Amino acid sequence: MPKTSILVVDDEEDILELLKFNLEREGFKVICSETGEKALQAVRNSPPDLVLLDLMLPGINGLEVARALKSNPNTSSIPVIMLTAKGDESDVVRGLEIGADDYVTKPFSPRVIVARVRAVMRRQTAEPDDGFQAREIHGITIHPGRREVAVNGKEVKLTMSEFDILHYLAQRPGWVFTRSQIVSAVRGEGFAVTDRSVDVQIVGLRKKLGTAGKFIETVRGVGYRLKE
Repeated sequence: MPKTSILVVDDEEDILELLKFNLEREGFKVICSETGEKALQAVRNSPPDLVLLDLMLPGINGLEVARALKSNPNTSSIPVIMLTAKGDESDVVRGLEIGADDYVTKPFSPRVIVARVRAVMRRQTAEPDDGFQAREIHGITIHPGRREVAVNGKEVKLTMSEFDILHYLAQRPGWVFTRSQIVSAVRGEGFAVTDRSVDVQIVGLRKKLGTAGKFIETVRGVGYRLKE
């Protein structure tokens, strides 16, 4: 069985070597690029299974690389994990809205990187959700077809918006979604809403879910996720 191939893009040689060593030790095939231009060329030459992408790159920056990958039908399905400097919340939000799948802030532990890579690859190979199958996670059962939710077998009455938000988060447990992504998915593109109104919906949803509400996690400066 061929090894999972990972393209690591970073302009710092010591980080490239650290990631290459730890990922290869875990059985991955690793290709390294120091610039955005070289990364895009490497993808054209041999598309990897996943891209580990630093946002602060000389020339074409990481956000531009991610945008190029996600806007191309031939590469849009390749998962992208962003490497970001601590505090660059605006870049994280922009990257996720472009279509990046996850992010890790520097400095990071190699073990965290390996765990995030494995988690994203598991999601990538998981059976697709047709949007109508009932699913259960953390004791929360969601019936999209009937628009019903139960926690540990007890029905919970949600508003239409609360249900749609929960269903959206539950389709990709562990993934971080920005507030604008949530609004676009639930209400459609262009719906006028503030960050505060999304926060209010989440507060109400957590309260109705009771103890299970803790599994809807706030990612500071970015948005929300349903714990994996």
